[in-house]
Amino acid sequence: MSSRKSSGTMIISNGSQSVVVQDDEYDEYDVRTMSPRRNSAEVQQLSEEARNDLKEQAKVLQTSLQDIVDKIEKVKLEQEKLEAGNKFLQSYIGELMSTSKITSAPSRTKGKGRNAR
Repeated sequence: MSSRKSSGTMIISNGSQSVVVQDDEYDEYDVRTMSPRRNSAEVQQLSEEARNDLKEQAKVLQTSLQDIVDKIEKVKLEQEKLEAGNKFLQSYIGELMSTSKITSAPSRTKGKGRNAR
């Protein structure tokens, strides 16, 4: 056991000649060479896909918005028709009420003579 070295921290001075830095060549498929960064072609492809997705979403939203506008126009036209019909009916009922008042008004001379007997 005394022959094993400690796995603790090793302190080496800057000028020490015992430290050797190795510049190893790694295969492109080696895990040590893989980076989470993307190359420019991949970034370009991803941005193009994102742009196309956004264009499709915009088309869908524009279509649904146009459908909503069309429905609003239909409802507005129907409301205008109903409002015009309502005004006509109010006018008609008002005329009926005014003519019924004229025809149903009792004459005072006939009424007094009948009550007096």
